[in-house]
Amino acid sequence: MQWQDHAIILGVKRLGETSVIAEVMTRARGRHMGMVRGGRSRSMQPVLQAGNLVEVTWRARLHEHLGEFRMEPVALRAARLMETATAVYGVQAMGALLRLLPERDPHPHLYDALDVILESLQNPADAGELFVRFELAVLNDLGFGLDLTECAATGVREDLAFVSPKTGRAVCRSAGMPWADKMLTLPPFLAAGAVVAADSEGLSAAFRLTGFFLHRHVYEPRGIQIAVARDGFIQAALKALDAVSLEAPQERPAVAAKI
Repeated sequence: MQWQDHAIILGVKRLGETSVIAEVMTRARGRHMGMVRGGRSRSMQPVLQAGNLVEVTWRARLHEHLGEFRMEPVALRAARLMETATAVYGVQAMGALLRLLPERDPHPHLYDALDVILESLQNPADAGELFVRFELAVLNDLGFGLDLTECAATGVREDLAFVSPKTGRAVCRSAGMPWADKMLTLPPFLAAGAVVAADSEGLSAAFRLTGFFLHRHVYEPRGIQIAVARDGFIQAALKALDAVSLEAPQERPAVAAKI
């Protein structure tokens, strides 16, 4: 069997003296693993770095076999991704999120989002918001998507201020105020039709929101911990956003259209 596709490197593991097992994200075949012969050579090591875009050919006798990868570089962006803390932690944290999905299960929109975000991670003004939206997309693909489009109590679409921790649905301010202490905050930039980007307070609330549902629906049932890289990314993203806000305090446009 054989197929060919573009792929984003998620990570590698050593195999023997000269080879590695590479883990990649493809558009048509999802997260996929394969052996790369000579993957530890000087010529291949720069290619097999997390975040790089490659053209990959996979071959195996049977579909269920590990198989072998042949790779050609398309966009070597790993060096650029090492320049900022948001990018370093972001690559690791998104890889950890994708590992929550079944191997070889196609998620084309997540591949497309990952490719776009990797091009924007070094931009501190956008990195945090893009990452939160990626977490929401992963939750949705795992079957635990949040409904942030209208109020669960009244059906209105304006002034959505809370999210119910029980249902994952948005609640408007008037309906949610009596139970505000039991609700999760819905930051304005995540509300449907938002046109303003996240500020530091809103981004912190968004990380608490996605972290809550990831823990409840994914990590706790599986008996695993949220990736350490996520905490590192959150700290780096908030610090970077604060610095940008001090330099340019005016409102910035939302980045939702990027993914």
